[in-house]
Amino acid sequence: MTCVSCDDESRWVECPHLRESIFSPVPTLLGMRTISSVQIRIFGLFYTRLFVIFGLLLLPVGVWAAMSVSDALRTSDTSPVSRGEFIRAAVQVLGITGEQQTKLPYRRVPKGLESFIKAAYAKDALVTFGKDLASARPITRGQALEIIVALQNVTAEPTEQYRDAKTSDALSRAVQAAIDNGWMEPQGSSLFGTKEVLTGKEGRIFLRKVLGEGGEQAPADDSVPTLEIHFTPSRMSTTTTSELPKAQILEALWKIVEQDYLYSDKVKSDEVAYSAAEAMVKSLGDPYSTFYRPASARAFQSRIQGEISGIGAQVEDREGVLTIVTPLPSSPAEKAGLKPNDEILSVDGVSIRGLSYEEMVDHVRGPKGSVAKLKVRRGGMEMDIEVTRDTIKVPEIDIKWQEDIAVVRLMQFGKLTETDLRAEMKHIQDQGPRGVILDLRNNPGGLLNVATLVSANFLPKGSDVVTIMSRAGDRVEVTEDAPVIDPSVPVVVLVNGGSASASEIVAAALQDAGRATIVGEQTYGKGTVQEVLEFNDKSSLKLTIAEWRSPLGHKIDGAGVKPDVAVASSDRDEQMMRAIELIKRGRR
Repeated sequence: MTCVSCDDESRWVECPHLRESIFSPVPTLLGMRTISSVQIRIFGLFYTRLFVIFGLLLLPVGVWAAMSVSDALRTSDTSPVSRGEFIRAAVQVLGITGEQQTKLPYRRVPKGLESFIKAAYAKDALVTFGKDLASARPITRGQALEIIVALQNVTAEPTEQYRDAKTSDALSRAVQAAIDNGWMEPQGSSLFGTKEVLTGKEGRIFLRKVLGEGGEQAPADDSVPTLEIHFTPSRMSTTTTSELPKAQILEALWKIVEQDYLYSDKVKSDEVAYSAAEAMVKSLGDPYSTFYRPASARAFQSRIQGEISGIGAQVEDREGVLTIVTPLPSSPAEKAGLKPNDEILSVDGVSIRGLSYEEMVDHVRGPKGSVAKLKVRRGGMEMDIEVTRDTIKVPEIDIKWQEDIAVVRLMQFGKLTETDLRAEMKHIQDQGPRGVILDLRNNPGGLLNVATLVSANFLPKGSDVVTIMSRAGDRVEVTEDAPVIDPSVPVVVLVNGGSASASEIVAAALQDAGRATIVGEQTYGKGTVQEVLEFNDKSSLKLTIAEWRSPLGHKIDGAGVKPDVAVASSDRDEQMMRAIELIKRGRR
């Protein structure tokens, strides 16, 4: 998620700066750049302010007085803790001293976290992140352990064997240290849970155990009064901040409604604010930019995290029509026969055309086991399709062998692909494959950095992957690691109309570099980049901030990637058969 203060590009977790913004009495309605109300305990607020004052006056730069765990890590119990939040909390509660002249290797570091990250980096505590800190992404249990072990300078020789703790010696030692010191419990006899995201409650328990304070503490006294505050964040930027258009009119409207509207009991301030925010974003006319109310934001995050409730299909809003991007593998949508580019016109006899994106999606969703009766338009013809709803966990990597040819199917570009694919590709290379087929059919995409990591398995170090064009300027993403698959091994990439976003980045990069032959059908054609900003009330904004082009400058948005060898979809999977044939003929 992008913080409006620190301008961090990373995603998914609430930025700490949003809790430290300038307070304003202006109603939320006027805050199109503001965040909705947040409740802060008065005594906790005073305590935090006093701590900062004393820290500034009495301590040298780079030194922090130890802070209580509950004050250092304020993430809600069930929300994921970001990497930056955990680093800051760990440095604060342990009272770590850091050299503030340290030069960090990371591309962008939020200013509010920079001093804490420097302190941890000086202790070699951030090795687990490699060259991509991405401070706003969720931290895993394993990463949190590695940080604490490094900050505490704890060593332990592994005696317990867990399947998810073998990715590095540092991780296995960190897991053993956690077991020896009683910091964290394994989640099973063979799995420790190193790849599970750390939640706020788990993080506080963990840090308290590290400090020797025991586990979860009693909840704070609910009788402490709370104060509702509306505030506006100030953006740390070199550009001039624009005022909200027609701000005086909006403010006047709000005051008049509050004072004079006859049915005052029907005035709901949150509804007014959210409706205004939705209208602002809708006025952009961009189907990929959306304001999410808290409930919708939670549903959106659950989809990104890989858990989808409903029919099991990735969908987009195309000019007011809910359109299938791709049904997920083995999902109710796939079993019912839904296909990419199917347009959903109505659900259970109720038309959804012209509704907002979230309203259309809400109509399709429903309890597990219920039946969604869909009217679908495909190629100009309308048909009725019934789909039994379910909860679907989205897999990411599936590897099979066709004789001596490795077939690597990626279902999305998410966390598992980021952490596991490279090791899997090394294992494939060790088998001496005759060729590799990268199957990206019906892969709707995912995270930009993961697309770069996937490409790095095949391209030389330093190869261009994608050019990102934004209002801030252009930048080129390049591979930072040597290829895993030998350059002599032929590679074929399978794509179709359900291959979108990150799938298209990888296909275009390998095509432009002449490293792979693209086989199948023209891809979806989504060539824009969205960032997600989450506010303190858990509402969020997904906003288009850039367009990307292939390394040779080919436009993808609305055009897609054209295959080198066009093969239509068929029940016999002629696309796969053609890919195998090309590899056996030795074509790249």
